[in-house]
Amino acid sequence: MVRSAAPLLLLAMTLPLVGSPGAQASQPGPSQVGGEPGQQLDRNIGAGESVLASGYVRLDFSDETWPAALSRPLTLPPASASSAPRSLTGLSLTTECATKPDGLAYCACLSGYQWNASVCSRHDSCQFLHNHRPCGCLVLSPPEAGYCQLLPPGAPVLCLLSVPGTLSLDSWLQMPGNTLNLTLLTSHETTNLNWFLQRHMGSPRPILLQPGTHVSLSSSQGQTVLSIVNISHKWEGEYRCCFEAQGFRWELHQVVRVPLQAADVTRLPDQLSISCAASPGFQLRCCIPPTPLGYLASWNLGEGSEASLLNQPDDQCLVLAIQHCPTADTTYTCDLQSPGLTPLRVPISVSIIQDEDTTCPEDSSAVAWNVTKAGYVAQAPCPVNRTGMVKRTCGPDGVWGPIHDSCTDRGLLALFQRAQLLWEGQGCPAEEVPESLAQLLEETEVVRSPSDLLALLGTMTYLAKVVADTRMQLHPSALEALLKTTDKVLDMDNSSLWTTAQVQTPSASSDLLLAVETLACSLRPQDHPFSFGLPNVQMQTQLLSPTLPADYRVSFSTQPPLQAQILRRSLAPLVTSNNNITITSLVLRKLDHLLPSNYGPGLGDSLYATPGLVLAISVMAGGQAFNKGEVIMDFGDRDSTLHCVFWDHHLFQGSGGWSEEGCQVQAASASPATQCLCRHLTAFSVLMSRHTVPENPTLELLSQMGLVASILALLVCLGVYRLVWRVVVRNKVAYLRHAALLNVVLCLLAADTCFLGAPLLPPGPRSPLCLAAAFLCHFLYLATFFWMLAQALMLAHQLLFVFHQLSKRRVLSLMVVLGYLCPMGFAGVALGLYLPRGQYLGEGACWLDGKGGALYTFVGPVLVIVGLNGLVLGMTMLKLLRPSLSEGPQVEKRQDLLGVIKALLVLTPIFGLTWGLGLATLLEEASIVPHYIFTILNTSQGVFILWFGCLMDKKVQQALRRRFCRAPPPNSTISLATSETHILEHSKGRSENAR
Repeated sequence: MVRSAAPLLLLAMTLPLVGSPGAQASQPGPSQVGGEPGQQLDRNIGAGESVLASGYVRLDFSDETWPAALSRPLTLPPASASSAPRSLTGLSLTTECATKPDGLAYCACLSGYQWNASVCSRHDSCQFLHNHRPCGCLVLSPPEAGYCQLLPPGAPVLCLLSVPGTLSLDSWLQMPGNTLNLTLLTSHETTNLNWFLQRHMGSPRPILLQPGTHVSLSSSQGQTVLSIVNISHKWEGEYRCCFEAQGFRWELHQVVRVPLQAADVTRLPDQLSISCAASPGFQLRCCIPPTPLGYLASWNLGEGSEASLLNQPDDQCLVLAIQHCPTADTTYTCDLQSPGLTPLRVPISVSIIQDEDTTCPEDSSAVAWNVTKAGYVAQAPCPVNRTGMVKRTCGPDGVWGPIHDSCTDRGLLALFQRAQLLWEGQGCPAEEVPESLAQLLEETEVVRSPSDLLALLGTMTYLAKVVADTRMQLHPSALEALLKTTDKVLDMDNSSLWTTAQVQTPSASSDLLLAVETLACSLRPQDHPFSFGLPNVQMQTQLLSPTLPADYRVSFSTQPPLQAQILRRSLAPLVTSNNNITITSLVLRKLDHLLPSNYGPGLGDSLYATPGLVLAISVMAGGQAFNKGEVIMDFGDRDSTLHCVFWDHHLFQGSGGWSEEGCQVQAASASPATQCLCRHLTAFSVLMSRHTVPENPTLELLSQMGLVASILALLVCLGVYRLVWRVVVRNKVAYLRHAALLNVVLCLLAADTCFLGAPLLPPGPRSPLCLAAAFLCHFLYLATFFWMLAQALMLAHQLLFVFHQLSKRRVLSLMVVLGYLCPMGFAGVALGLYLPRGQYLGEGACWLDGKGGALYTFVGPVLVIVGLNGLVLGMTMLKLLRPSLSEGPQVEKRQDLLGVIKALLVLTPIFGLTWGLGLATLLEEASIVPHYIFTILNTSQGVFILWFGCLMDKKVQQALRRRFCRAPPPNSTISLATSETHILEHSKGRSENAR
């Protein structure tokens, strides 16, 4: 019987046989764990030849005492006379097993023997090592048994084992920044080749090396090269090459050392200004990361200084304690020396504050800040379990600046560095990505500073890059950890964390979106469909069969509800016989408020509001991403004009920005909501202009009624002029004034009519009618203002150039050129310049784009004309009020003043006071009252012109009475035209008297 935990001995016989051709060796039976047995005897072997044969014998011991006889050469009984002649030349022990209390046998190979590779692949190793190292000890379960095999012999003279390969490198000492090349030369065919790095510090287990940003592998016949670019001290250690050849596992190794750089040395602080009166003593630290090169650190000690060694969890520090403050500025140097290497010297400058120096006072509000010289940066260490530095600048005027906290939680920083090395090529992504995502969820609880947030976001970014590069697939538990982390990150305080973090890294929120998009669509195919919901994150996936029964539809319970649809015809190119299509839809709340306000071509420089939702849709087919689908989205009812946009990560030098390329707004067929149609797949949202007035039925009705009233008033004005024209234009000044006013009426009538009918046309740059309406409105409204300018310039000419009057025909010709050709030029330039850019028409309207430069071709001339008209008004009032023009009786002066008032009442609405208010409403963001005022005044311009420009004219009134009442006209009174004539004639009389 075999007692529990009794030793077990397995041995193999190795013997040269001399016998008949029929001699055979004992081989393990099929039920025995022998792996590949020893050399199979050739049945046709000739007499007198030697062959090696091996078998095994199992010896059980009743106690744990090792028989001494087993340590001596074993003697065998003589062969019987009937058997074929053979001699056993050696009997060697190969395997030693010990049965543990759990019933498992731990079997270790003795020197010169090893478990076969095929046996190793089916059993666990005794040590917790990776599965690629040479197999020296296995765990067997009874009744299994087996034996270690003899390794291939090496050189007979030296009695060495022959490893079928060599591992070489150019130098064991690699300078930082160089490229390390390890070359494996093999003499036999190799399989299962893997590279590992056993670092001096860090993980006790060897780290698997795989292709990454720093690691590359190349192979040819009998040669494999491992290359690592831009090497640093993080890549030093023992490199192991593990492979299988000749039925066994082999391992070769080389040790690589990398010296430290100055950037690897931490100075605490890196500069210091100190007041000897306030702080007679101080400390300096010089810290280096753990390295096997054995650096010896020392300080150039001054008087009263003492150096001591301080070991910390992640580094080793040499502390210099200065007991007596120096009298002048001093530079202390930390010398780091290692045998055979160039000494590394790191200086720390200490500035002594003198009495005449400007300083910032001591401050203990949050951190204890000592007195600091102006222009220097005060530094303070981070709290326990945090790495970095707290800094504060003392301004040149002796005022403290803001505090900059770069302290990062040690756990978060370690996770970030681990993810970065994984991306570079250190580690196994299949194991480390799920572990890192789980740890990242736990680390969200310790985020307290912008540096913590950036480390967390950086970790997510690196993990997403690893998943994308290796095309690995995530387990649902890993994906849930990611989504929970994202939900907590989106809930973090915007002002204290996100704002500062994005100042340091403008692409932080864009990187978060890209990382979540990448990781979310990496779920294993067998885990679809998948649904997950949190307050800030909602995700749904669906696995479509190759038959594609219908369109893909998805809806989310957001506020308002969000819906998306991908038409079946868009997915048709992906259909193959064996490819399943996975569609991932992800909704992120609050992220659009964190993304920078960057707007791509066509969106201008305006500020927009977003609905608080970002929808990301990705389609995978056969492991490949598909980005050219056509998706229809409904973001719910919105009260303003929408812009369908997607987030382009490449805009603004990688910071990302909103772009409307490939997206357009379309009306929903079955609901009043507005839909977005995009011809590619990525992260979508909608933009709403913050300057856009929400659609208001009352305002719309008021505008339409006002336009109708204005058109009717202008028609009445034309009818009045038809009746009284010959009566009111009997002199030159009156003719030019009324001619200008008549053209204003014609232009404004045509513009109002066009503007009133424009909403009936299909909007968009592809509609010729809409383009024509926008161009005509632009031209006609500009012509209205330029005829106002012509009228003002005519009035100014009559007042200023009394002795150089132009003929009526010439003045009228110049007014026509100014009134029609100039606005035609502005309208044509705007059309040719902004239409090719897609910035001519506004969204959903046949009018100029309010975000681009097209609107400025209208606003600019209007502002100039309003200013010139105001200047003419001022000159007119000055001329009318000059005492030299009032030589008549006091009654005549009062009549002149009354004429000025009447002229002002006529010129004010005509000269653009209404449109000046309209321009002011473009800057209004909160109140809707200015929009009501502008709508009323703007749509009533025709009524103003009819009343003040036409019916208030005394000559017009006289002509109408004469035509309809046939009564004798009253005594002559001053109208605007007669007032103008009086001014002109009175001025001519004064000039003649002066002569």
